[in-house]
Amino acid sequence: MSQGTGSDHGRSPSAPGPEECPPGSPLPARWRAALDRHTSPVQRSLLATWVSFGATFGTVRLITHGIRGGWLPWGDISAGGRHLHHYNIGIATLAGVGLVAVRGDAKFTGHPGVGAAYGAGVALIADEFALLLDLQDVYWAKEGRVSVDLSLGILSGLGAYLTAVPFWHEIAKVTARHAQERFSPRPAR
Repeated sequence: MSQGTGSDHGRSPSAPGPEECPPGSPLPARWRAALDRHTSPVQRSLLATWVSFGATFGTVRLITHGIRGGWLPWGDISAGGRHLHHYNIGIATLAGVGLVAVRGDAKFTGHPGVGAAYGAGVALIADEFALLLDLQDVYWAKEGRVSVDLSLGILSGLGAYLTAVPFWHEIAKVTARHAQERFSPRPAR
């Protein structure tokens, strides 16, 4: 399947095509038609993953600042007097996504909802990466900045990859051909 070619490969049967969105159609219907026209199911799932990652990461940061600053009406989540960090929720989310992947139900594997759950789970874990790395609650300390830097690094690195997938695949092919040419035995003359 080609990636982002604008072909109908990725269009869901119920989604309107470009000719099915006449002038005056609601904007969400036009957006959906454009999404279906220009992306494959895999690309839609990846898009859901990255949008969910960014939204979850930003929301968690906002909530934790609100709790610490006292301008939100609730406090930390705890069970039995023990503080539950949001990485615990992220690990549980990824365990659920892993179960879907292992089960392999075709209608769920690669579904944008699964991608969104995966992105949210990864964001919850990445936000507290410094805590997991040092096994100390350094969320508000200078060392806690590692989590933010790691998350931004993940977003920028993978975002760059996902933005130019055909380019990176071509680079990999060219590199593999070059290595094969350079390191394969040459016929004796």
